Amino acid sequence: MEAKAKKKDKKEMRSGYTTGACATATTKAALVALITKEKQLDATIYLPVGKFATFEMDSCDIGSDFAEAGTIKDAGDDPDATHGALIIARVSWSKEPGINLDGGIGVGRVTKEGLPVSVGEAAINPVPRKMICETAEEVLHSYGIERGISIIISVPEGEKIAEKTLNKRLGIIGGISILGTRGTVIPFSSSAYMASIVQAISVARASGCRHVVISTGGRSEKYGIMQYPELPEEAFIEMGDFVGFTLKQCKKQGIEKVSLVGMMGKFSKVAQGVMMVHSKSAPVDFNFLANVARDAGVTEQNLINEVRGANTASQVGDIMLDHGYVEFFSILCNYCCAAGLKEVGGGISIETSLYSMKGAFLGKAGKDDRTEN
Repeated sequence: MEAKAKKKDKKEMRSGYTTGACATATTKAALVALITKEKQLDATIYLPVGKFATFEMDSCDIGSDFAEAGTIKDAGDDPDATHGALIIARVSWSKEPGINLDGGIGVGRVTKEGLPVSVGEAAINPVPRKMICETAEEVLHSYGIERGISIIISVPEGEKIAEKTLNKRLGIIGGISILGTRGTVIPFSSSAYMASIVQAISVARASGCRHVVISTGGRSEKYGIMQYPELPEEAFIEMGDFVGFTLKQCKKQGIEKVSLVGMMGKFSKVAQGVMMVHSKSAPVDFNFLANVARDAGVTEQNLINEVRGANTASQVGDIMLDHGYVEFFSILCNYCCAAGLKEVGGGISIETSLYSMKGAFLGKAGKDDRTEN
């Protein structure tokens, strides 16, 4: 009998490197190659996380007034869309003084306000931008050179890779972003996902959205888009399991109305006041759902026992639907709204909509806690 592969523990997972770190390393290799006219096989850089890292070059080409180096991004054990991507830096001499950094093929360009990069610029975030420029300055200084250079970062498969990301919705067109605040990628990092939520809310706010729709995943987001066709695409934000964090960020950034759209499993937890709804965060409380069923008018003890003994929250929803207790869903939504307002300390309007796994609308409720001016 074939042995079953052991699932890796998170502590055993291998870290990788960000696109920003890769772009910095290829810039250094290309610049050294331009100066020395010698191909560079690798480049060692200092990462923001506080350690050195050496990157092997996949290619290094030298021309009369330019040099180009590329490395393959290794994201470690993180399921990163850019894992395996070729990151290239082309460095050439410039008549203008200083360092001019831009994006080439496969690096997106910013078209919407609210991002840490100005509209019209290449989507190279502030920390990678600083890393690239400071590393280039160090190389020039070490060789005693005072000439201007032009650096172009490109990712040949970037536009294709970007289709797997939220870049288009954020207003980053034509490729991926060059990212990374640490230089390293931590597998399945919560902080990276939360940073993307903050960014999405910032773009929504900068686009003039005062009402956003937050969902736990792609399927529930589709239901939200159908429910709120009048809202622009920037208003739709995938929060994953981070319900409390997303609600707090919405309030912090001045969003006035938040609509939660989701399904029974995770929203049954939200109704209980659980604001991190990962499957391992907290179990569904079936006694709580039985009490909601009573609130909806269920008096038959056998039905109450059936709710208590259900395997999943979705099964409870099916039981309520089959017996015609549709009020159950609006009551549950009401609990979600109340829990959300408690989490953020009030001051915003929250509404909740529930859908079945197949996309059937189950119920809705809302609470407005904004004070009139």
